[in-house]
Amino acid sequence: MCAVKDCYSNKIVGYSIDSRMKSSLAASAIRNAIALRSPAGTILHSDRGSQFGSKKVRRLLDNNDLVGSMGRVGAACDNAAMESFFSLLQKNVLDTRRWETREELRLAIVTWIETKYNRRRRQRALGKLTPVEFEMIYTTADAA
Repeated sequence: MCAVKDCYSNKIVGYSIDSRMKSSLAASAIRNAIALRSPAGTILHSDRGSQFGSKKVRRLLDNNDLVGSMGRVGAACDNAAMESFFSLLQKNVLDTRRWETREELRLAIVTWIETKYNRRRRQRALGKLTPVEFEMIYTTADAA
């Protein structure tokens, strides 16, 4: 799985699921985020995985006016926001039972992200709001 998190609202704005972590998986997650956000000028930070440094992903960033950023080697807290998300995913979905098929697990992951993580999970960093509530309040305030 590859996911893209908006660090302003902590909302997962793009993700893709496959059996292997390839550049096409990362590109798919980024394309999903672009479709949702239209984020010209945004910084997309990643770990040093080869899929994020691939020509396919670099071209996608360039073609959509995104700035790529990669963590330093050995900087453990550099990717803490995503590590926290994946830890919650592990605890709340992956470790809850034995999954019979990949499709069943994929559906459980998508359901958890869309219904629980983004819409029901209150976050201390957001003033005990959910990512969706936070965006609704501050997007409306910015528009006024």
